[in-house]
Amino acid sequence: MEFGSFSKSFNMAGWRLGYCVGNKKLIEGLAKIKGYYDYGIFSPIQVSGIVALRDCDDDVRQQADVYQDRRDTLCQGLESMGWPVQKPGAGMFVWVPIPEPYCRLGSMKFAIHMMENANVAVAPGIGFGEEGEGYLRLALVENEHRIRQALRQMRRALSALDDEPDISDASGR
Repeated sequence: MEFGSFSKSFNMAGWRLGYCVGNKKLIEGLAKIKGYYDYGIFSPIQVSGIVALRDCDDDVRQQADVYQDRRDTLCQGLESMGWPVQKPGAGMFVWVPIPEPYCRLGSMKFAIHMMENANVAVAPGIGFGEEGEGYLRLALVENEHRIRQALRQMRRALSALDDEPDISDASGR
């Protein structure tokens, strides 16, 4: 069995539309189980999925280019601020380590600082498990202009953080 979704390829994140292909008996079993858990997807969303599969191959390629441009804008901006960045090969998120000396704050405190002082929402790595601590997940959902604006605001918030004489460590002491 193989599962897929329309979230990234067709820019339908949040629509909760996907598909499963594979062995007929397994699919029939999945359909039976699924019938007990939900009632299906809103009809206009289903129709949108059908149209996407039939007519939108070019749009998928264009959407990939949009995400690549957003990724490049974000990564270049972070690198210009001294952040260590590894560009992802695909996807709609960039994972970055929190740079020194700010990593001592921990990902949650750092994310809160960005929200309160830069008006930029970043996902703290700790929210994805213990191994995520020290990292941020940045979404590529905004256009390039908004990404550049967020980078400027983050730069100012980091400067303010540099000016604070005593920031407590990640344990909150």
